[in-house]
Amino acid sequence: MWDPFFDRLSRGFFNNGWNGTSNMLKTDVSESASEYNVKIDVPGIDKKDIKLDYRDGVLNVEVKKDSFADHEDEDHNVTMTERSYGVMSRSYALPRVNSDGIKAKVDNGVLNITLPKAADESDAKIEIQ
Repeated sequence: MWDPFFDRLSRGFFNNGWNGTSNMLKTDVSESASEYNVKIDVPGIDKKDIKLDYRDGVLNVEVKKDSFADHEDEDHNVTMTERSYGVMSRSYALPRVNSDGIKAKVDNGVLNITLPKAADESDAKIEIQ
C-alpha cells in the first residue's frame, strides 16, 4: 500500500539535489575579523559552469551540471540511474564585503570563496568632548 508520507520522507533522505526537488548546495561558512570563507561541494563540476555574483550584501552561486550520455546500455536499456543533472543555486547573506577582493577557486571538488570584509566606518571610535 502506498503511503504519501513515507514517499516524501524517502525522497528527502535519498535525493541528491540535482533533480529539482531539492535546491541545496552543501556549504560551510566561516567568519573571521577580516573575511568570510565559503566552501561549497561541487564534485564533477567544471569551473566554467560555476557563476558567482555579489550584490547588495548577498553572494549568489549558480552551478550547472550537464547531462550524462552513458545512461543506457547498447540495447538502450537503463538499468539504474542515480546521477542527475541540471542547475542549482543558492544565496548567502554576507554583509560588508569588499567586492573587489573576492577570490574563488575549485580544488578537489570544493569551491573555496574568500570574501574580504570592507572597512566598517561605523566601528570608528568617537571621543566625546
